[in-house]
Amino acid sequence: MDIKIKLHKHDLPEDLNLGKSIAIDGEFGGLNPSKDKLCLIQISTGNNDAHIIQLDRETYKAPILVKILSDKSVQKIGHFLRADLNFIKHYLKTDVENIQDTKIQSKLARGYSDKHSLKDLIREFIGIEISKQYQSSDFGGDLSQKQLQYCANDVVYLHKIHDSLNKILIREDRKYLYDEAIKFMKIRVDLDLAFFKDDIWAH
Repeated sequence: MDIKIKLHKHDLPEDLNLGKSIAIDGEFGGLNPSKDKLCLIQISTGNNDAHIIQLDRETYKAPILVKILSDKSVQKIGHFLRADLNFIKHYLKTDVENIQDTKIQSKLARGYSDKHSLKDLIREFIGIEISKQYQSSDFGGDLSQKQLQYCANDVVYLHKIHDSLNKILIREDRKYLYDEAIKFMKIRVDLDLAFFKDDIWAH
């Protein structure tokens, strides 16, 4: 599939219309938002496109991006959004509203599998293999074409995966469980940022 990839410096253009449902993902300099930088946010409308925003890591000023992320009328689909939302809230100082998470969907819908990575879901629902070779690479400097392709792969298939998993959740009468579980994401992120990493429900 030929993906239309567009790299944006610091923010999205003001005249870009992304519609009412977008897939989102982020790339970081590590796994700890207290010390590691948020480098990129990538967005897809689900139409074989990927908009990759290379953030200004000095100011993190991206008002157009922040407006979209915080817009409750725009659905955002991600995979393991917990990590992305930690970095977004820490660096962009906003909550991401109206979220859907394909990893949580998968864990509730796909009881027939213990594999819930994005690569596994792309294999099952899209029917292709993607490379995760550049998952651990430097996203803080100039980006190679292969890095851009990796970033695009993380968002361009999410709409179809989300729809496929949603059908299973409805069929298996688990949609209510998912809808209630996703509501906890915001406070889970707040707990992470307050350094409560353990399962607060554990004995």
